[in-house]
Amino acid sequence: MVNMKIYEVKERTELLMEQLLKVWEESVRATHQFLSEKEIEKIKEYVPQALAGVQSLVIAVNGSGEPAAFMGIEDHRLEMLFLSQKERGKGLGKQLLLYGIQNYGIEELTVNEQNPQAVGFYEHMGFETYKRTDMDEEGNPYPLLYMKRNDERV
Repeated sequence: MVNMKIYEVKERTELLMEQLLKVWEESVRATHQFLSEKEIEKIKEYVPQALAGVQSLVIAVNGSGEPAAFMGIEDHRLEMLFLSQKERGKGLGKQLLLYGIQNYGIEELTVNEQNPQAVGFYEHMGFETYKRTDMDEEGNPYPLLYMKRNDERV
């Protein structure tokens, strides 16, 4: 298990937003093969707004104090969870999600169906699909899975 400091961000500074945007981009490039370069660049324009607007922004920082992962939570919903490329596969996503479940009561999330690693991860963590859409929230042809936590499994 990686040793990271996990905490909710109180002040969303410009530097922090830049660091989190970098984590977001690394994560998306590693996991969202269904997106074109142009689509990634387009979505990237909206990430700072999402980071600034989400109710609770929780980050994991490494030993040198740099963000290695983050998640956004809104009313018991996981809105976003992204890990830097070099931290993937070390248990940090699990650590973050458990932190969110324990401290913010995460019950639901939405995930791209075309991101099988994420879908498998959330299923492993006790989430089950209750709804599927053919389009994402912006009307793009990326099917979404809406998942709820199965309390009996966690």
